[in-house]
Amino acid sequence: MEKTSKIYVAGHRGMVGSAIYRKLQKEGYSYILTKTSAELDLRNQNAVEKFFDTHQPEYVFLAAAKVGGILANNTYRAEFLYDNLMIQSNVIHAAYKYGVKKLLFLGSSCIYPKFAPQPMKEEYLLSGYLESTNEPYAIAKITGIKLCEAYRDQYNCNFISAMPTNLYGPNDNYDLNNSHVLPALIRKFHEAKIFRQKEVIVWGSGKPKRELMHVDDLADACLFLMNNYNDKQFVNIGTGKDISIAELAELVKRIIGYEGEIIFDTSKPDGTPRKLLDLSRLHSLEWKHQIDLEEGIHLTYQDFLKNKAPLLYQKT
Repeated sequence: MEKTSKIYVAGHRGMVGSAIYRKLQKEGYSYILTKTSAELDLRNQNAVEKFFDTHQPEYVFLAAAKVGGILANNTYRAEFLYDNLMIQSNVIHAAYKYGVKKLLFLGSSCIYPKFAPQPMKEEYLLSGYLESTNEPYAIAKITGIKLCEAYRDQYNCNFISAMPTNLYGPNDNYDLNNSHVLPALIRKFHEAKIFRQKEVIVWGSGKPKRELMHVDDLADACLFLMNNYNDKQFVNIGTGKDISIAELAELVKRIIGYEGEIIFDTSKPDGTPRKLLDLSRLHSLEWKHQIDLEEGIHLTYQDFLKNKAPLLYQKT
């Protein structure tokens, strides 16, 4: 990409899209196209095609998606499937129709089978049954990968895909009903500390293991791939290290300075037992993450205190 290229970041207000937007600005890209969901409903094909026809973007980062944790995925199954299918289908088709030079589609590590061998290689896709609680979201993301492959095969489009591991960082969602595990833990331990609660309840057994990556590292990887990778095969993006939910809870507890007890609610689902990505392909391209987990959680908690907590607790 040239510094003056027209670059469309779809989903620029979300955690991933905003990180990509910040990275592009930091690196001196001067023509970044954005639209809020109120300004442009990506589920509306006519609206999407009108946007592409009017603005003629040259490069597209497709980070827009309906996302959430176990509860949200399992509760809003139809929305997670329909909304994500429509968003990605409309943007990918418009990118083909209006001559976009290159598109990067962002998926999720939940595309892999529930009991895939660990660490998970790219070729394990579609080799087994999905985790039932997030199956609709996973199916939508798998479809996005296959759409990019199909448009490449049939129309010679330079559409690539990347599958990030579990992400955290600025602009994350801290809604306890819809958030992922790390922001939920940060909020729970913060509230337990400021309201002097004796215990924090954590969903599940604490045994599942998760790989966690700071979203700024992902943004760096996305820009790297956009500028350096042009193959059909999608690429895993992660840290190559994982941690149990119980260990993660203890780490967040220590960073926040909470002194009470942790109680695991085993009546709640655990989700996939382990999700660790094989990063051989990414590392062969000579890219590696920079922010370790403890540093990343410190940075994220400071961002939470500055930008989220004042809004959540302004009446308390």
